[in-house]
Amino acid sequence: MQQNNKVQISTKKKLDRLAVSVVFVLMDKFLVPSKPSTESPKPKPRCRPWQRSILELNGKFDPKYRHDLSGLLMHSYSEIGAFPHFYHIDGKPCQTHINRINNAVNSGGQLPFRMQGISAVDFDNKGIYLVSVTKSGCLTVHDFETLYCQSNDSLPRLTEDESKHLLHLYLRQQLDVVRWNLANQDEVACTSVKSNEVLIFDIGYISSKPVEVLRTRRSLSVLGSEVYKGLCDIAFTATDDSRLIASDTHGIVNIWDRRKSVLPCLELITGSCSTLNTIQPHVENQTIFGASKDGNIYMWDLRGGRTAAAFQCHNEAQSDIVPKEIHSIDLDPSCPYQLAFHLDDGWSGVLDIYNLRVTHVHCPPPAWLNGASISADLLYLRKPSWLPTSSIYAVGSSSDSGIHILDFYPDTSSPSHVDYKEDLQSLSKMNYQRKQNIFVPLSEGVTTCASHPLNGTIVAGTKHSSLLVVSQPRQSF
Repeated sequence: MQQNNKVQISTKKKLDRLAVSVVFVLMDKFLVPSKPSTESPKPKPRCRPWQRSILELNGKFDPKYRHDLSGLLMHSYSEIGAFPHFYHIDGKPCQTHINRINNAVNSGGQLPFRMQGISAVDFDNKGIYLVSVTKSGCLTVHDFETLYCQSNDSLPRLTEDESKHLLHLYLRQQLDVVRWNLANQDEVACTSVKSNEVLIFDIGYISSKPVEVLRTRRSLSVLGSEVYKGLCDIAFTATDDSRLIASDTHGIVNIWDRRKSVLPCLELITGSCSTLNTIQPHVENQTIFGASKDGNIYMWDLRGGRTAAAFQCHNEAQSDIVPKEIHSIDLDPSCPYQLAFHLDDGWSGVLDIYNLRVTHVHCPPPAWLNGASISADLLYLRKPSWLPTSSIYAVGSSSDSGIHILDFYPDTSSPSHVDYKEDLQSLSKMNYQRKQNIFVPLSEGVTTCASHPLNGTIVAGTKHSSLLVVSQPRQSF
């Protein structure tokens, strides 16, 4: 009985298939064939590919798409908070606080500028703490979340909660640079062009004394007298907390191994006595770049087999151009072959370290054009900062109260690129808005910048010893 049922089902399926095929044959007989067209078929418009699909597939933004959006980020920056250095030590105003008050009272004959201003700021690796130093000698470690949460557009002048300070010391000497130890985030180091010592503090200990003091070696002149050396910049290596690098006022890079001695274990020379204003380690700390007061950028390869190389900011066709003092150099965190430089006249640019070619240049109006004073501007080094992504460079203006936010994207689509063609960019349908550099006006003149390593918030130190928070305005709901 079961065998008969199976035969009936199989027969029914075959009949159904035969009926379907007969229907298709009958339909073909009644179809009218279309006449061949003599006109060439019009191409169908191609839809622009949905760029966000790349993010959905691999979890990463396409660099070109990120660059297209960077203009929106640059336009969104504004000052959202200002914090004057009105701090106290043991209940009394600190020296930076006193100098600012004296300057305000003595507005007709101002105090020397060397006694004013924040000279350096730096974030730790996670952006939790911010360290700053002043020309007056104050070292302060701030809680960044406290600064950011107190920032508000409706209250342009705020009082920082000093109880949130992790450290606030008066070191009784001018301070010009400060850095976090990249391999040990409990340590900060600071120094001065008026001292041959590097002071290292452990923020876990509330002490006014450094845990370690490193010194340069003594140098004697031909007459037998000691040659004075000041330190201009310092840098830690990311993999070894015992190694520290510093440049000095005699064109020497000093390298310490803190496990062995408080004196340098290695000295790198430039062949010149010109001051090395700034240094920057590169490639797992095996290569060091340095920039000098006479306008040269030097490179040392610590792996051996290569002597120091120097690059000067002009070529044979431009031999009449006088080299300018270089205030700062910084490697782009999102493009490691881009070395940004900033000059004393306010110009900024990018050097491609693979082919030693200047690829980007930004030339702001000179200070004298706006009637700004140049003499006071020469008494400190401006320190710009890269944002963590998109090759955006933030630098304080040499003539106005504000910062320039520069598009240094490694492509000719950057408005600062030396091969940028504005007419071609305007014809591109992919660019919804014309790319341009941005100037953000601020309440005070800027001396130094630091960018938050995660969210890109900019903290600017000013000539009047204030900290300005520059970010996207918070939305109120």
